[in-house]
Amino acid sequence: MKNEQALYTSKFWLLCLGSLFFSASYNMLIPELSGYLSGMGGSEYIGLIIALFTLTAGVSRPFSGVLTDKVGRKPVMVFGALVCVLCGWLYPVLASVSGFLLLRLFHGFSTGFTPTAISAYIADVVPANRWGEAFGIQGLFFTGGLAIGPALGSTIKLYYSYEVLFYSSCAMAAIAILLIFRLKETLEERHKFTWSMLRISKKDIIAPSVKVPAIATFLVYFSFGMVLTLIPDWSSYLDFENKGSFFIAFTMASLSVRFMAGKASDRYGRKKATSVGLVILLVALLVMGTFNSAIALILGALLYGFSMGILSPALNAWTVDLSPKNEKGKGIATMFIALEVGIGLGALFSGWYYNNTYENIPMTMYACAVLAVFGFFFIFFLKI
Repeated sequence: MKNEQALYTSKFWLLCLGSLFFSASYNMLIPELSGYLSGMGGSEYIGLIIALFTLTAGVSRPFSGVLTDKVGRKPVMVFGALVCVLCGWLYPVLASVSGFLLLRLFHGFSTGFTPTAISAYIADVVPANRWGEAFGIQGLFFTGGLAIGPALGSTIKLYYSYEVLFYSSCAMAAIAILLIFRLKETLEERHKFTWSMLRISKKDIIAPSVKVPAIATFLVYFSFGMVLTLIPDWSSYLDFENKGSFFIAFTMASLSVRFMAGKASDRYGRKKATSVGLVILLVALLVMGTFNSAIALILGALLYGFSMGILSPALNAWTVDLSPKNEKGKGIATMFIALEVGIGLGALFSGWYYNNTYENIPMTMYACAVLAVFGFFFIFFLKI
């Protein structure tokens, strides 16, 4: 039985730092990718920037879940980060619309693998009664990458070039790999990798035990696909010089609440924490959609950050709570499949409806708000 201090170990902090650099490596590209694609003559494909990325991430989740439970947590984490290194190096090389879209598809393998193994590793090294707290702390670092990445990426592009931006992304991922290499593997019964492990059956794709947090995750992250796709352009429309401003405000708010929100979900339950997060998410989307101003966008970003700071650790911990001991990777992969499907469909829908017409953006926010309402009633009426 792990003792009460087992949460704060060197392994845990190394994992958190690895999460920070891994997250920053691909998030630093997001604010500038729409401009990069448009500059190559591919403005009509803006909705695919996130959608292709999440498509591959979602498709790869069952494989990452199986490999996490059989080969080990550490190799799966390293593989995902290696994809980021390779893509950061290749973006300047494949400088065409088709090459860019192909790389976005390949880049998705990174988040299809590394976050699955990170969550399983946390569940291995942290006492069960502190999973919410642990995911809250790890989320501080992962979300820190979401703040540092876009802000740093936009600054690099502003003062240097797209090439320097892509190579910086590559370097961030390489640092993550160095940190992960220092971790000790925690999977007790490891198997040598064989190609037969990649033969996935229906029972390997979805873990029925985690269907409730998975459905909630889908409804929550649909809006995140919209945010990643449209907020950079919406920021430009509202005269923000740095397109990462929204993400800075969002992340600061998320960071401020994650630790306490994770502990609260341990104490009061995942259902209550998720319900509160969904209410705040609804308010955030209504504020951003109704008041089309720079102040409203920042206020919406803060509220959106508060909501995701509450929802993310609660949904992660809820998934681990319901996952069988020897199938943590599979359960976590199922939750992440729902996350990627939500982000991907949110990106596709918002990009399609937006169609380079700024006046269409508020309606996409209202559509996401409707899903938040569905999510609240779905969770509220659960008999648990």
